[in-house]
This record gives sequence, structure tokens and C-alpha cells, in this order.
Amino acid sequence: MNKPTDFARMPVDHDDIDSNNSSNEHFSTVLQTRLSRRNMLRGSAATAATALLGSFGLTACGGSDDDPVTPPTNPPTGTTPPPAPVEKLLGFTAVGKSLADTVVVPAGYTATVLYALGDPLTSSTPAYKNDGTDTDFENRAGDHHDGMEFFSLSDSGGVSTTGATRGLLAMNHEATTNEGLPSFFVHANGGTNALPRPALEVDKEMALHGLSVLEVRSNNGKWEYLKGSNFNRRVHQQTEVQISGPVRGNALVKTKYSPDGTKFRGTINNCGTGRTPWNTYLSGEENWAGYFTRSSTDNAARGDKSVASLNRYGMSQGASSRHGWETGGVDDKYQRWDISKKGTSTDGTDDYRNELNGEGYIVEMDAYDKTRPLKKRTALGRFAHESASFGRLTAGQPLAVYMGDDSRGEYIYKFVSTAPWNPADAVALDRIATGDKYLDSGKLYVAKFNADGKGQWIELTIANSVIANYANYKFADQADVLVNARLAADAVGATRMDRPEWCAVNPANGEIYYTLTNNSNRRVEPGSSSQVAPDAANPRSYTDMKGSTAQLGNSNGHIIRVREDAAGSTATSFAWDVYLFGAEAAADAARINLSGLTADQDFSSPDGLAFSNSTGICWFQTDDGAYTDVTNCMMVAGLPGKVGDGKKVTLSYPKTDGSTLSVDTFVGKAASADTLKRFLVGPVGCELTGITETPDGKALFVNIQHPGETTAAANVGDASKYTSQWPANAGYGAGRRPRSATLVITKNDGGRIGS
Repeated sequence: MNKPTDFARMPVDHDDIDSNNSSNEHFSTVLQTRLSRRNMLRGSAATAATALLGSFGLTACGGSDDDPVTPPTNPPTGTTPPPAPVEKLLGFTAVGKSLADTVVVPAGYTATVLYALGDPLTSSTPAYKNDGTDTDFENRAGDHHDGMEFFSLSDSGGVSTTGATRGLLAMNHEATTNEGLPSFFVHANGGTNALPRPALEVDKEMALHGLSVLEVRSNNGKWEYLKGSNFNRRVHQQTEVQISGPVRGNALVKTKYSPDGTKFRGTINNCGTGRTPWNTYLSGEENWAGYFTRSSTDNAARGDKSVASLNRYGMSQGASSRHGWETGGVDDKYQRWDISKKGTSTDGTDDYRNELNGEGYIVEMDAYDKTRPLKKRTALGRFAHESASFGRLTAGQPLAVYMGDDSRGEYIYKFVSTAPWNPADAVALDRIATGDKYLDSGKLYVAKFNADGKGQWIELTIANSVIANYANYKFADQADVLVNARLAADAVGATRMDRPEWCAVNPANGEIYYTLTNNSNRRVEPGSSSQVAPDAANPRSYTDMKGSTAQLGNSNGHIIRVREDAAGSTATSFAWDVYLFGAEAAADAARINLSGLTADQDFSSPDGLAFSNSTGICWFQTDDGAYTDVTNCMMVAGLPGKVGDGKKVTLSYPKTDGSTLSVDTFVGKAASADTLKRFLVGPVGCELTGITETPDGKALFVNIQHPGETTAAANVGDASKYTSQWPANAGYGAGRRPRSATLVITKNDGGRIGS
């Protein structure tokens, strides 16, 4: 009999390891007293689609640069204009599953590589040779292209929200192809696989992480990026970033680099994104803990509550770093990655014991203006951030920002601004100052999902006696609550979820969608503190076979959605159901394939997520290790309904003592051929991630991350042994080493994507 294995992505990301050992209620108790109801949630009818977040008209400094609007010409008197063609969404033919080392899109569509790892951003930077000898990555595309947003430019190069043929792509560069040291594809001979690491290798790898801004345009229908554009920019680990909000200046973020606790260097492991109503870029810092190291005697050296905080964020003493950057030399830029207490100060200003407290935030950047500072928005809490999605905008009402914490057993959050929304701020000239107004002051909430399809948002505040008197950690003030948001969420009994990744808001009705990628720690009978029983919002625990290997828990993940109650952004209660459950089409329909997926729709491990502002299509992408014996990762298009459009389902699990665990859950309307289709399958070993579009919906930008990641380090010099040679095998660029890259997808007839 094969030994069951953990299906989580290999190698394991540090923050995918469950560090939540709280005893929060997981519905196994709640379910014993759950309400018995015959019908699903009774929700109000969906409201009409409203103006979308990206539709605000902006003006550039000195005046409007928006493209002029030409009024329609009236037809001659006595004639009748021909009827407009009816556009059918999801009218394309679904693509099949694929294990080929290529990008597959539907007939009638073209996918073109636009911007890949190493591509130069300045006119003086040489073309990428892709043989490991390239340098100057501060002026090149970074690695692991991830979340991104399109910011329109008018024909004259000014700020616009309507321009559809010219714009800026802002994107994250999350990591490097292999999780361990070194990042072998970017070093000539695979790099130094031992400590200490050479400074030149460390410098290259640090520069590979961060953000890009690049100008792109459609030139006679062919998209290209503009090398040497004044807008082009790289943010990396030596870029100064300000600490903003309640944590700014707090003792918890004072370091040798910033004794007053007001600034930080760089942003790391950036994954999901967001776009503010005032047209700035938000980037989430995700699996950041693994870049640091702690000595094996650090607990005793500290001797304070910081040990509990570090343990909760996955940094127990003796933890080794992912790449060994701390061994690059004696310079401060290397030493910051060792967070052991080494100095004698009482406040941490002579070492980097507090460095980790400066990671794990939403970072705001003005893609249009590189002179404006980047800011870490600490009021939104500190955890393994994915994307940040704004709820519906209502003049005079606060803004809501929805977020997830991407680790097994972590939580879903909401931030509500103190300042009420003023539509005039959509055209603010100082966009970072507008961010100060809305993102530096407000309330942070965590979600608790109840067994009856309802839920509560619980405020994380030091004024809550449950938090103030929490036995496992003594919070000093509200800044401490935000820095240690996970511990505060533990204290109030939030619901442990199956790896909350991206979130997005449906523009048609304001409902919030979260991808829950997977969780190998779901067990009917938990055998350790990291394992949890199925509950209403995370109801599945089963054996999924990958060839002859048994994968346990919730191997395929699901997408949950939330409808706020009448108060909207300030609501403290909500209704929820599961939009889709990932599963193989042939899986048991009664226990696993609860959404009725067919071969044209089945998927595993949803991750990236976005709604089209043009069509309303819900796009989601997969980061899968469970189904990759059958297909490479993919992107799926859906036409979602609303919370409550499906039914209640009861799952029954036999236990070893002869009893049964019954779990009620709420499943959205079953998928059909008209509402869910596979749109794209990527090359071997990749993850599909990052989705954005032009305002007219006629160009869709998608990122392909880490193709060929399963290549063995020993084979770095033999291209014939690479598991992927994409995009070189698609005719893009020099060399044969695989590269993360950005695609632009267009429809051959010039229509909107997805129709």
C-alpha cells in the first residue's frame, strides 16, 4: 500500500506550512447544534451592475489627457440601423486538458509572449542572453511574474482610464524557480549550492524579487513593451519603502536601518495585487518568513514575548533561510536577513531582531509617478497577504478592502476605512496622499463562518477584552494587534480556512469571492494540532489519487463567496456559500465533485482570481500539484450567479469509533457548459497567475510562472533535460532555459476576450 503523501506544492513554500495551533472552534462543535433548515439562504435579488472600480475618469497634472469621446452619428431619416450583433459570453470552445510544453488557448484566440524574465527595461541594458551570465537585474524583468494591473495611458501619454491601446503594466515578481539555494537557472553553472553564498549570486537573486512597471502599447494590433520608457521601473530589495499607518514609529519595527521605525528596504515574495479607486497599485507580501534565519539559541537571547510572535509566523529558533542571503557578506544588505538578537540595545536599533515585523503588508505604489514613495499600509494588518479587493463604492460610506492570509489554517480579513468615500478622490492628483487618507486609519476585521450559512466580521482591536487579555500573547497596543494580526484572530475564534489566496468582488452584485487553494491538513479525525476537522465553509476531507499516490485532505480546493448584509461595507454580518468545488470530473459527485464539473471544466487548486470589468466574467487560475499528472495548470472562465442560488448539502464521514461526522455546507448552482469553461492551459511545471485587461476587454494579460520548476539542479547545463523550454520553444528570446513571462491574449476578430 502506498504511503499517503502531502499534496501541497513541492517544494513547500514556507508559509504553506501550518503555524496555526490555536484551538479555535472549527464547526465540528458548532455542527452538533446547527440549525435544521429545509431551504437555502433567502437573499435579496441581485442589484443591477454598477459603475466598476476602474471606470473613474482621471486627469493628469496640468489638465485632462483622456481620449476625446466622439458622439454617435444619427442614421439618415427613414432608415433603420442594423441590429447590433449579440455577443455570447463564453462562446468559445473549451480547451482540453494538456500536458504539452506550450500555451493552449481556444480557436480564434492568439496568445503572445510580451515580457519575460531578464528582459531589459532601459535602453542601455543589453538583451537577455539567458545563459546565466546576465547581470543588472535592477534594470531587468524579475522572476516569477505574478499579480499585475493595467493602468491606461492616453495617446499623448497622460493618465487615463479609457485608453485601451497604451498603458502601464505593474506586476509582482514573487520568487525564483527553485525554493532552495541557489536559483540555478539564473546562474551560469547553476550557482553555489553551499554556504556561504557568493555576494554576486545573492545580489542577483535579491534583485529578481520585487515589482516591475513597464509601458506597453498596441502597434497596429501587435502588443509590445517599450524598452527605455520613462515610466519603466524596478522595485527590488534595496528600494526604500515607507512604513505608514498605526505601526509607523512603533517599537516593533525599529531596526539598525531605521532606528525611528519609519522605513524599510524592499518588498519580498509579492503575490496578489489590487487596484485602488484612486488608481494606484497594491501588492501583497506573501511567503516572506522563509527568507530569514534565526539562531538555535535565539529564544533565550530574546527572553520576551517576541518568541511567541515569531513562532506564530513560522519562524521558530534555528529556522534556516530559503536562499542563504545572510551569508553574502558583512554588508548591512546581507545581515538584515538574520533576525537573531545580536545587539545589546533594549529597542532593537543595533541589530535586525525586529526586521520580520516590517514584512507582511499591503504595499501601495503609484505606477504613474516613480517620484512618489512606496508605502506599507500597516492598518490592513500583517500576514501572508495575497490580493486586496475593494468592495462597492458608495459616496459618504467607508471603503471596504477584502484580503486573505495564504497559509493552511489561516483567516479571511476585511479592512474598513475611517474616511467615507468621496468620489472626487477618484481623480486626485496626489494619489499616494489619497492612500494616506483611506488606508492609514480604519478597522481591521476577521471572518467567522457559521454552520448555518451566515457569518460575522469580528473587529481586531485592543479595546476587545478578549484580545487585550489573551493568554498566549500580551498585546501592548493597537499597533501590536496589527503586527500580530494572526494572534489577535486566534484570540477571537476566527475560522481556520483552506489557504485563502486571491479575492475579487463581483461588479454585478458586490459579492466577494475567495479562492481556497487546498489543505492537506483537513482530517475527519485530526491527529495533530495542525490538523482540523471539516466544517461548513471547508467541508471536504477525502483521498484523492495522483497516479498511485494517495493525497489526503482537501486536495482540490474551492471558491467561497460572501454577501454582506444590508450595511454594506460596514456590515458585521454576512451570508456565504461555495461558488465552486475543485475536483476531477470522474470524482464521486456525492462527496467530492459537488459542483458537477465535466471534463471541459474540471480543475484543482484555484489561486489567481479576477472579474472582468468589461464582461463580468470571473477568471480564475490554478496553482496545482494534485492534478498535474493529468494536465498542466490552467485558467477557467465562469459566469457566476449569486449567494444562495444553489442548495444545502450534507456530507457524512464515518469515524473509527463507528459514529458519523455530518457536515452541512451550501453549494452554489451546479456548473453547466454555458457557465464554466476551461480557457487556457499552460506549459509544463507552470503556475497560472496574474490577470488584468484593457478597459475595452479586448486584450487580456496573463502571467506564466516558473515553467520547468521540476527540473533537477544537476541538469541546469543540459537543456535536453529541462522539463520545460518555454517560452524559447515558442520562438521567444535567446537560450533554452525556461522563463516566467507575461502573455497578452487577443481575439482574432478583434472582439472582447471571453465572448
